[in-house]
Amino acid sequence: MAKDYHEPEVELDEKVRDQVRAINSLKEEIEAVDWYMQRVAVASDQELKDIMWHNAVEEMEHAMMTLEWLRRNMDGWDEQMRTYLFTEKPILEVEEEAEAEEDSDDSGTLGIGEL
Repeated sequence: MAKDYHEPEVELDEKVRDQVRAINSLKEEIEAVDWYMQRVAVASDQELKDIMWHNAVEEMEHAMMTLEWLRRNMDGWDEQMRTYLFTEKPILEVEEEAEAEEDSDDSGTLGIGEL
């Protein structure tokens, strides 16, 4: 399915194609959570609400499993998760602190990053 790719599929190695598959699956799982949550919000029957909430939680589980696969198999995810997940401070404060730490780590360089 070439529509999943922004570059010619033949130029992407199998690892990248698997990463694309995981990202697309993650998007689909999160979209399913959204659908279930909206349906739970408006359903009038409590048993149906409970079933759909159960389904939403199942989709969350699938999303987290895929996110963990991405963390293990795609550069960048692990560092970002370690920075932002399971923190108690306001998220933008966490970002400011992470950026300040990066700036202090770069203090011995010309500030142009790695070449």
